Amino acid sequence: MATAARLAALPRRALLLLRGRALHTRRPAASQRATNSYVQGAVDVPLLNKTVGQCLDQTAERFPDREAFVFFRDGVRKTFAQFKEEVDQAAAGLLALGLKKGDRLGMWGPNKYEWVLMQFATAQAGIILDSACFSNECEILVVVSVNPAYQARELEFVIRKVGCKALVFPTQFKSQKYYDILKQSCPELENSSPGGIKSKRLPDLSVVIMVDSKLPGTFHMDEVMQAGDSSHMKQLRALQQTLSCNEPINIQFTSGTTGSPKGATLSHRNIVNNGNQIGVRLGITEQDYRVCLPAPLYHCLASVGGCMVSALHGSSCIFSSPSFEGKATLEAVSQEKCSFLHGTPTMFIDMLSQPDFDSYDLSSLRGGVIAGSPVPPEIMKMILTKMHMPETVVAYGTTENSPVTFMGFPDDSLDRRTATVGYIMPHTEAKIEDPETGKPVPLNTAGELQIRGYCVMLGYWDDPDRTREVISEDKWYKTGDIACLDEHGYCRIIGRCKDMIIRGGENIYPAELEQFLHTHPKVEEVQVVGVKDSVMGEEICACIRVRAGQSCTVEDIKAFCKGKISHFKIPRYVVFVSQYPLTVSGKVQKYKLREQMEKHLQL
Repeated sequence: MATAARLAALPRRALLLLRGRALHTRRPAASQRATNSYVQGAVDVPLLNKTVGQCLDQTAERFPDREAFVFFRDGVRKTFAQFKEEVDQAAAGLLALGLKKGDRLGMWGPNKYEWVLMQFATAQAGIILDSACFSNECEILVVVSVNPAYQARELEFVIRKVGCKALVFPTQFKSQKYYDILKQSCPELENSSPGGIKSKRLPDLSVVIMVDSKLPGTFHMDEVMQAGDSSHMKQLRALQQTLSCNEPINIQFTSGTTGSPKGATLSHRNIVNNGNQIGVRLGITEQDYRVCLPAPLYHCLASVGGCMVSALHGSSCIFSSPSFEGKATLEAVSQEKCSFLHGTPTMFIDMLSQPDFDSYDLSSLRGGVIAGSPVPPEIMKMILTKMHMPETVVAYGTTENSPVTFMGFPDDSLDRRTATVGYIMPHTEAKIEDPETGKPVPLNTAGELQIRGYCVMLGYWDDPDRTREVISEDKWYKTGDIACLDEHGYCRIIGRCKDMIIRGGENIYPAELEQFLHTHPKVEEVQVVGVKDSVMGEEICACIRVRAGQSCTVEDIKAFCKGKISHFKIPRYVVFVSQYPLTVSGKVQKYKLREQMEKHLQL
């Protein structure tokens, strides 16, 4: 009784930290510390064997009147009970439209309520007969996350790759006119009846749903919500009884080094357990916490770190705006009294640089997650103090790992928050190997980071060769990142084995841009590198050799890119060169080219 009395007297924050340490997120004792460059997270608390739908159902029963989702700019508010009801209506509506086993549904657009509605509605009706199957014969109803900046050629690749039967999007966002972009690949759309599209270039696509209007060949979302009747609801309940947590539920596309995106396929088990562990480590368990999410829903930071944490722990997700706006995020935090704020370093830099930053009341904040790229120490200090976020943690992961594999603790030192990406997550193994020899390296020695555990994706959709390239026979996933482990199980990311550019949290692969820029008639050769930038972390620099006898300008290149590739992939810098630094064997030395460009651009 004396112990209970002492605990009751502690402030809530201290109780939460104690509770978090009592669970499987605690740091290791000295005897548990890493030896060599290998570490394993705690395994004393079992993994959850639940589907996404079961998690939502249970949380809606516990907290029916608590707000689940708020879309601040759009004025949309849904309690868990309301959301659960609408998820079931949407799932039944999809069945009424003819979606069934074997179908994929793509979500394309900015952060809107309909995105999370479809995320959970497809989860409620997701069926897989063979969870090891990644061909188009694999039977699945699964949501496919499509980057809202995708242009026609990128969208067409994704739809064809996974065989999307249905696509959901708004009429327009900023300069993106989604219906018109789709018509470039599916000209049959405007002369089709809703649900009856027959496209030559997109043969699997038959259903197009628009969230805010009704154009030729499409359903309005309201029609979907009203389509299901009692028979479809009965069909839905029967389907739910057959669900397995090991079946795929989400395909997240991430660009490949050869230029074509790869569909990382994640199961219920992947994202349910990752979301659970993120919430526990943050201390978001049962309490009525409000989490502001300026990150896009097509990234795992929002879809897992936000939505899945909410479905498991009952926290409220506050989406500040359809796409990131620093001012809108500050307004949402202030008016909605948010406790946590998740984002990339670039987002926090933007918020801190707002001219009227001091006018916002951020006193409700206590912490959050920073992920996507390294955090400069001076920025972290400002986040902890000026933004009232003393429990801020850094997280690291990849889409292929559901995503988080390392994450800090709310009371980590400043050095650990800025020099490392946190401590190994539960039920996860990590090792560092020499990328040349494949042998383990000593502690605090750089090598390629590899991950094993429940979090590793099922594979790349319909791409067994690429899957085998990154997942070994004994289930280790090769991250492609150069990292080192210390004796306490904390990880430091040093660089990347390949030349991926991280611009404001967006992963950009040079090979993809090089392949595209090579289609310009005046370009003889092109090499793309990332150069340092104080705001975005990295910016894209295209180093171009022009064909003999041709002349070309920076404006020509940027105009060529506009409307053909996503806006964030358009190079910030275009430099015309006569030659590249080469190895003896004739390969371009990109690290030298990067150095040359940073010097040339006076960065």
